Amino acid sequence: AVIENTAGQGSNLGFRFEHLAAIIDGVEDKSRVGVCIDTCHAFAGGYDLRTEEECVKTFAEFERIVGFRYLRGMHLNDAKSEFNSRVDRHHSLGEGNIGKTVFSWLMKDARFDGIPMILETIDPEIWKDEIAWLKSEQK
Repeated sequence: AVIENTAGQGSNLGFRFEHLAAIIDGVEDKSRVGVCIDTCHAFAGGYDLRTEEECVKTFAEFERIVGFRYLRGMHLNDAKSEFNSRVDRHHSLGEGNIGKTVFSWLMKDARFDGIPMILETIDPEIWKDEIAWLKSEQK
């Protein structure tokens, strides 16, 4: 089973890395569980991704609390919602409140090599361009 982080809307849990770790802790066979990190959900849930420094800090926290060994996928999207708003509103890459820095950073960080990345942006007309840009950012 793969658990996706949430934006924390309403009374939803799963927006803090500690929530994901607690769910994993409750699974007897750890080989059967993993996580998917959604960039919009992380941003809306209080993890800043707007600068390289904040990306380093956020994913160091992810490693410390959950661990990259559990990362099974990423959902890539910008956010119409504000930072730490706990509101899930996806946007096209670079068009929202996160910006493009995190996506460029993810494409260059070897820890994400081989991790499936799914584009979950809002405008199908530019998906091809967004994918081409992501590929151009690879190291």
